[in-house]
Amino acid sequence: MALPPLVEPGPDLSPERTARYARTTQLPGYGPVAQRRLRTARVLVVGAGGLGSAVLPLLASAGFGTIGIVDDDQVEASNLPRQSIHTPSDIGRSKVESAADAVRALDDEIDLRLFAERLTAQNAERILSEFDLVLDGSDNFPTRYLVDDAATLAGIPVVWGAVHQTGGQVGLSWAAKGPTYRDLFPVPPAPGSVANCAEAGALPSVCGVIGSLMVGEALKLVTGTGEPLLGRVVVHDALRGSFRELGYERDPQATPVTGLIDYDLFCGVSDTMSPAELHARLIAGEPHTLLDVREPWEADIVELPGSLLVPLGVVQSDPAGVAARLPRDPLVIVCHYGIRAETARQLLAEAGLPGVVLAGGLDAWARDVDPQIARY
Repeated sequence: MALPPLVEPGPDLSPERTARYARTTQLPGYGPVAQRRLRTARVLVVGAGGLGSAVLPLLASAGFGTIGIVDDDQVEASNLPRQSIHTPSDIGRSKVESAADAVRALDDEIDLRLFAERLTAQNAERILSEFDLVLDGSDNFPTRYLVDDAATLAGIPVVWGAVHQTGGQVGLSWAAKGPTYRDLFPVPPAPGSVANCAEAGALPSVCGVIGSLMVGEALKLVTGTGEPLLGRVVVHDALRGSFRELGYERDPQATPVTGLIDYDLFCGVSDTMSPAELHARLIAGEPHTLLDVREPWEADIVELPGSLLVPLGVVQSDPAGVAARLPRDPLVIVCHYGIRAETARQLLAEAGLPGVVLAGGLDAWARDVDPQIARY
């Protein structure tokens, strides 16, 4: 069913703005008032990667007056096929700054609010307090649950999107009006069971499709037109060229969200060592074994010196055998973001070899210790 408009309309548009949006305001049930609501609306985009690249130009072109962007990453060459808001000349730049330039090129009157930082339980409530709704284009489960909980506490809706290889999903989470992301996914998947885009890849066109659907939901919410995806998820399969819809309801027995938690721990990422701690150990020459559980092609791009490369699939096929062959020095397990490393840690611990995970993986190492190494 339709919901009331999310925001009140702003002042009348200038003649230039009126002419600019003439083809939109003539839509049935839309009109100039809807366009004035968009100019008033404040939307936060989490992630300036694949989905953010699709979402941000559409938000700017549609007439949203305030756009926030939060992302702590830098542009890499491997991002360019699916993260179309960035160009080769942006490689090495902050994704937030690169994306902001693209938004300004479309509309230099937009109030841009930039957060070149990782969204955490410590800063989420502060950041979300500036906005009316969130579009979540993050690519990991800890961030998705964090955004959902923070938005629940703030009383604002979240339009979330997810892409994986050749398919994707989009839905709406809004505790004040209906079910949330937690009602659909009360328990996160086991660590390592679902790879993110950087690990599994994503068809560039899927990012465009899912991002467009996300912006469509934002338009409906702000203007009060159409039927938002509350209690529904749209699933897209690009290889079949198909869409299907799944319905779900609020879980009456779900634990209420009363505060933010440790989302890495909630999603099964535990027993970690920070990049700074590992760096200190390496400088001190303390004994250790660095186990890299990524794929060989990833190690060809970047690896920590002295690492032993044993892909996660090998560990999963014979954890006892791998444990028996590894040195008995303190074990630090490494992957791209830390998710696959946590799966390996659990398997090796069950086989009698305890270890810790490099928190945030090589991506965090590049961010916190050695920004000169390649990020992919």
